[in-house]
Amino acid sequence: MKNRMKTVIGVIVGVAILVGTIWLINETRYPNVPAFDDHFTRKFLNKDKKVDDGFYEFKSKTGQYTMWFPEEYQIIHKDASDYVKDDTYYEFLKASNNSRDGYKGYINIELSEKKTNKEKIYVEGLFKNRFYINDPQKLQTDTTRIYYDSAYIYFKGTDKRVITDFNKRTPSTYAGYIADKNSERVIEFYFDSTEHLSEKSAEEREEWIIKILKSITFKTE
Repeated sequence: MKNRMKTVIGVIVGVAILVGTIWLINETRYPNVPAFDDHFTRKFLNKDKKVDDGFYEFKSKTGQYTMWFPEEYQIIHKDASDYVKDDTYYEFLKASNNSRDGYKGYINIELSEKKTNKEKIYVEGLFKNRFYINDPQKLQTDTTRIYYDSAYIYFKGTDKRVITDFNKRTPSTYAGYIADKNSERVIEFYFDSTEHLSEKSAEEREEWIIKILKSITFKTE
């Protein structure tokens, strides 16, 4: 009986060591960055495709678009509302980072379909609601129309205050509206940060935001 117990224990220990070894081998296959430390986030990323310094290719679970995803961010999935996918043409996700200095950055991305002939109305509504402006900055790629802008936003009591004069305060929030030129697919992009940046750092962050916006590529239908 004792010999049998020793054999069983030996088998269990052996299996545990084997499983642990396989797990460690699998883990070492992933890049050593925060995005791949999270098992949920890594499901969206191509570990073999570092598209630029600090970014990996992200592929939507709808199959409708790809983009550059910052390696220091992780997709939030604590609650059911943090990540939502409904059929083929709707997806919503939140992502955040954790900087060494304790500052937080938050990214929200929402894929949906909106009528192309009402694009001006949607764009004006988004930026008027967010920044009290109706003529955002514009960019284009071969396949997308991009509208974006930024501001410093704070609240005085319940009153929302928006500062667009960057000589007074550098931006804390960005918004983007990315429309596919070949379909009704659009992405609304939002970025917020708790960090107050110098003018030079704010310029670098805007370049970082624009890289993400321009990287969004919709699947060819």
